[in-house]
Amino acid sequence: MRRRRHRQRDHRRGAELRHFDVLIVGTGHAGATTAIHLRQLGNTGSIGLLGEEEELPYERPPLSKDYLAGKKSAADILFRPCNFRAERDVTLIPGERVVSIDPGARTIGCASGATISYGNLVWTAGGRPKRVAGAHVIRSLADVDTLRAELPSATRILIIGGGYIGLEAAAVLTSLGKQVTLAEAADRVLARCAAEPLSRFLEAEHRAHGVDIHLNTSSIDHNQHDLVIAGIGILPNVDPLLQAGAEGADGVLVDEHCRTTLPHVWAAGDCALHHNPFGPARPIRIESVQNASDMATTIARALTGQPQPYRAVPWFWSNQYDLRLQTVGLSNDHDEVLVRGDPATRKFAVIYRRAGRVIALDCINNVRDYVQGRGLIESGVEVDAALLADPDRPLKSLLES
Repeated sequence: MRRRRHRQRDHRRGAELRHFDVLIVGTGHAGATTAIHLRQLGNTGSIGLLGEEEELPYERPPLSKDYLAGKKSAADILFRPCNFRAERDVTLIPGERVVSIDPGARTIGCASGATISYGNLVWTAGGRPKRVAGAHVIRSLADVDTLRAELPSATRILIIGGGYIGLEAAAVLTSLGKQVTLAEAADRVLARCAAEPLSRFLEAEHRAHGVDIHLNTSSIDHNQHDLVIAGIGILPNVDPLLQAGAEGADGVLVDEHCRTTLPHVWAAGDCALHHNPFGPARPIRIESVQNASDMATTIARALTGQPQPYRAVPWFWSNQYDLRLQTVGLSNDHDEVLVRGDPATRKFAVIYRRAGRVIALDCINNVRDYVQGRGLIESGVEVDAALLADPDRPLKSLLES
């Protein structure tokens, strides 16, 4: 009840204020981090933080892990510091959806009919999950609350999609004693973001825990299952920006300071299409907490007169059973894959190279290679393949030599 009263009070205050020096659309990691860093870097103007959800800003990664498993509560995953209004002087505007932008007048129009003006607009609206009729999704707190409410009466669960969300959910639900079937349209899990050695290792691990994996499967009988979950990706929430004339397609295009092609409009996080210095030649979107946080910092620095281009080695993580998968770098357009160590030991790394240079690593229960591999990616040096594949040779020694 206490949290509900805060949401209502903040919403009324947001409705009264029609202008913000910085208006942030999206209350996820990128939006909350932008607001915090603006204050930390000395911004004293008015800041509005507007989002579609009624909840206070919270962390998203636990939704498919500890929150789904019931190991963390909603209070446990609130973004820290969660009291933006009192501690950071940030006006929260929950339950609002932006439907239009007028870049000339510097205003946004909301589905409620409200119009808000801005000095600078920061777009961190993320994406919406691709849907399958009758299936649950794991994207918001409300999504998982609805899913968890049905779990006690569900025994057989179908997961559509063998990406990270699908695999993490499969691990959690199996640990809860559910009979899990996972259907993937490709010929292996993680087909779009990982090499075959990692895919096959994870498939074997999940099958060993009882998950029934179906590959090359575009359809499966839903009626045989009590509950269905779809984890087949997201669509970036950028329609108002593109309709206002911003450049982009699968996302909104930003430059090295996270500026869109619209004046006084910036973007960060899952919806930001950018040329990553550690990625392929084409612009890409990165769906990760690291990318959201570092882009938010880039925007905050630019808006406080301390510009610094976005240049960070991307990293990701995933927990499945007792496995800790850590990825550093971007494997897009790799031309060589090396396996460092023996997957049978459940501690190894998959190394991706392009033109003789290390561009990414997937590390299973292998923190040392994850940490040391970052240096090889940042340096861009060429390293002999046989030396890279030798698990007894520390990666930092290859950089030093």
